[in-house]
Amino acid sequence: MDTVLKDAMVYLIAAGVLVPLFHRARIGAVVGFIAIGVLLGPHGLGRLAADVPLVRFITISSPQRVAPFGELGVIFLLFLLGLEFSAARLWALRREVFGAGALQVVLCAAPLAALLYLPFGHPGLALVVGLSLALSSTAVVTQLLVSEHRSLTAFGQLVIAVLLFQDLMVVPILLAVDLLGPQSGDVAWLALSALGKAAAAVVAILLAGRFVLAPLVALAASTGLRDLIMAITLVVVVGAAGLTHAAGLSAALGAFLAGMLLSETAYRHQIEIDLEPFKGLLIGVFFVTVGMSVDIAGVLPHAWLLVQVVAAVLVLKVAFTYAAVRLMGARRPVAAEASVLLAQTGEFALVVLGLLAARRLVDPAQMSTLVTAVVITLALTPLMARLGRRLGARLERADARDLEAPAAIVPLSGHVVIGGFGRVGRTVAAILARENVPFVAVDADPVRAAVERRAGRPVYFGDAGRLDLLERLGGDTASAFVVTLDAAGPAEGMAAAVRARWPKAAVVARARDAAHARRLAALGVSGVIPETVEASLQLAGRLLEALGLPEEVVSARIAEAREAERAKIAGGSGADGR
Repeated sequence: MDTVLKDAMVYLIAAGVLVPLFHRARIGAVVGFIAIGVLLGPHGLGRLAADVPLVRFITISSPQRVAPFGELGVIFLLFLLGLEFSAARLWALRREVFGAGALQVVLCAAPLAALLYLPFGHPGLALVVGLSLALSSTAVVTQLLVSEHRSLTAFGQLVIAVLLFQDLMVVPILLAVDLLGPQSGDVAWLALSALGKAAAAVVAILLAGRFVLAPLVALAASTGLRDLIMAITLVVVVGAAGLTHAAGLSAALGAFLAGMLLSETAYRHQIEIDLEPFKGLLIGVFFVTVGMSVDIAGVLPHAWLLVQVVAAVLVLKVAFTYAAVRLMGARRPVAAEASVLLAQTGEFALVVLGLLAARRLVDPAQMSTLVTAVVITLALTPLMARLGRRLGARLERADARDLEAPAAIVPLSGHVVIGGFGRVGRTVAAILARENVPFVAVDADPVRAAVERRAGRPVYFGDAGRLDLLERLGGDTASAFVVTLDAAGPAEGMAAAVRARWPKAAVVARARDAAHARRLAALGVSGVIPETVEASLQLAGRLLEALGLPEEVVSARIAEAREAERAKIAGGSGADGR
């Protein structure tokens, strides 16, 4: 017990000091926790514990005792992720799960197994290790997606769909590990038994979630006792994880299914709030245990081989994951970012390598090199994620060249040119469409322009302040210009360009605040609507209605206030002009 308490204190102190330093250096918490494990684990400073007694007090003595807490963190992470999904949403992802996910595993495992055949000399062993290396890290990737608030985006759901299929591959891979060792009994019966247990576990969780779990949580909530709700939630999470683990599946998959089943209840938000603080701390323990598995002294003599292994794994997984996702219809930028983000190997590879080492199927030197390579790819994930985002953005810009307005756009007359197609621009366009008023729009976001073009709307990519682009959009025959850009600088740039080329054109603009409105008015914009002012007027109008004033009186009061604000803007612009 004293050892466990000491290890917990070392972990908490190191996490409180080292992780913020890594965060400040923009390296990331994942790398920070792995570095803690490498530094303070048995293969780091722990090597000196026998000779320098004081070192025992600053190292983690028992990685085996800490590991279950880390696994619990992964379970809670996947449970919270499951709360953001629903059965309908998961069913909608079936093509990505069994299409992109299956292709990714097959396409990545084949070249990795071929590469491993030479050192192993055994096709079955090479295939098992290749399959385990083809899987990515559910813990690391989902943690990044959740922290960046991208888990519910189209990109995030594609990545999670691939990870879900990889979790389903746990059963056949573990079965293959068993078949590599000395076996008694019928192999076919063994395979059917394992798959049957896995299917039964999933069905049991789904049925229990529908007929037992949700009513049980509702009953606990009716008591008003938050402690009881939390206790039942913990039982649900750990029970579902234990059931899938006992059936040979990933425990994280069971937690995900439990979260998904509770996602449609009214208590999901309260559960998220209560569990969130524990998730981050426990996930940190998991990454620390990953770092403790690295034996730096053992792999240094094979450093060049290690570099080659890491490079080969990353390159092969990026290339074949990209091919798999593209074959399922994903766009180039999405496929590129997803393939780079999923390039690392997962924590399940450490489990498989441990089982193979225990059965003496893998040489100790090979084992050490592969384990270190797995950990290095995990530590590189935050960097790979940034590279993936940059690559995706670059491809988006390249694709956006096709979205620019052509030199000779379809002739228009009496149309409206909209600068910016965010929430305000889309609202304006929808109103114009209902009135059968033609419009064209320009937006600086290539993704948004691509989405709108695919939906059939005349939205082009580019800078709304460029005069040549406005001329391509038919500025000479436009009836009006609308400036809806978020940033003040680009909005004023478009207003100035329009006023310089078409001084008599009607220009209306949305302003961020009164100061921005005065600058636009000084540029000659006839109709300036400050967002903050208009929102305040609408709020005041609803308040007067709630207080019982007649509708005509409310309208008159709001109109008077609006005119007073317009007078202030006009007066301010005049003063600025002087």
